Amino acid sequence: MRISSLIWILHLMNLTKGLDDTRRSSSVNRLCLPGCATCSALNGCLSCKPRLFFHLELDGMRQRGTCLSSCPRGHYGTRSPHISTCTSHFLFRGKCENSCPNGLTPNAVLRECTECSPGCEVCVRRNVCVRCRADLYFLHSQCHLTCPTVFEPDVQLMQCVPRVHCEVGGWTAWGPCVRKKRKGAYRRGQETRIRQVLRSPSVHGNPCPHVSEARKCVIKKRPKSRRRL
Repeated sequence: MRISSLIWILHLMNLTKGLDDTRRSSSVNRLCLPGCATCSALNGCLSCKPRLFFHLELDGMRQRGTCLSSCPRGHYGTRSPHISTCTSHFLFRGKCENSCPNGLTPNAVLRECTECSPGCEVCVRRNVCVRCRADLYFLHSQCHLTCPTVFEPDVQLMQCVPRVHCEVGGWTAWGPCVRKKRKGAYRRGQETRIRQVLRSPSVHGNPCPHVSEARKCVIKKRPKSRRRL
């Protein structure tokens, strides 16, 4: 009796595990695009169904896998026993090449090998750079060793950003005369005025001038009130 009960419990455990695996598999399949054999929500297709080509597509700054029946323009299909992929090629001197020679950049838009300007690692055209060498600053699609006069370097982004100088508003009216010390018949005091910073300077911009100042003043005596008789 005990043995039969144990067998029944094991059977229920296997049945539950099978249902969980089925649910997990169906959940993954719902996330997959058509043609995917396996996939993830983050990376798209990880493998393809038979006879389909695996291709990486740009999704913003990331790449996502897709499975296609034929490769897109600028790519050709390469089949192998394990995985069939779409391989890109680039035009160079009238021929299609898998990669570009040294000094030239594979242009993903024009599908050709492009000669970039000095210091540029990736460009759309010769004078339109999109990524500079690590030690150069990027500005207006060009690479600079130092930033032009009206710009300053941002060492974190490696870009030339506009140089901002401090800007202040006008002075307020002089404040009340506040007593500081007393000498003879006069009471010496001090009055102050301020001005606001309208624009803070950048790292290399002109610093702000002083925004408050004080000057000496004389506190006038109050007239004595007459006593009533």
